Amino acid sequence: MHRTDRLFELVQVLRDGRLHRAADLAEAMGGVSVRTIWRDMATLIASGMPIEGERGVGYVLRVPTTLPPLMLTAAEMEALRAGLRQVAGGADELLSRAARSLAAKIGAVAPAPQSPDEDDLFAFTRAASRPAEALLPDLRAAMAKAEWRLVTALDSHDQPRRELVLPVGLVQADGQRVLVALAGADRAERRIGLDRILAVDPA
Repeated sequence: MHRTDRLFELVQVLRDGRLHRAADLAEAMGGVSVRTIWRDMATLIASGMPIEGERGVGYVLRVPTTLPPLMLTAAEMEALRAGLRQVAGGADELLSRAARSLAAKIGAVAPAPQSPDEDDLFAFTRAASRPAEALLPDLRAAMAKAEWRLVTALDSHDQPRRELVLPVGLVQADGQRVLVALAGADRAERRIGLDRILAVDPA
């Protein structure tokens, strides 16, 4: 278990307000050493957590506490990093700015990268701006309201083709953003690269 995850789990255990022996905590954390628990508890106490106790006696969280919303596990932080990178590097300018703003807020309270090789939370690689970004707000509105749109896009022969579709999602595929939509009476799935879309009009 990663140390960050272990510290989180220790606080979860201590939230019951009972006295816990270091040996019991060590077993609950997957069989780590008692000495490891001593070090972890010292870290939590130094961080300001209202924990009382000592070696050979046990530890108790005297004041009930609610964990801050940003106390994330290592896996949750990695998921957050990946999601923010994808949104911030996309063509939707509104969502890109929102992702960068959110990353800055989280970066102000999140731990710094543990090694020089670990990229920072908001070290984004921004994709080149595309004309299709102006169409994204309308596509997102259509998805939210389940509304049909007339989409004009280049076909496989680079010829404009107009089609009535129901936008249902935006995905990342092979490094590019793709509109997923339903078309026709049978609602067959269509996948249209955003860089192929020329216009989006009301149905």
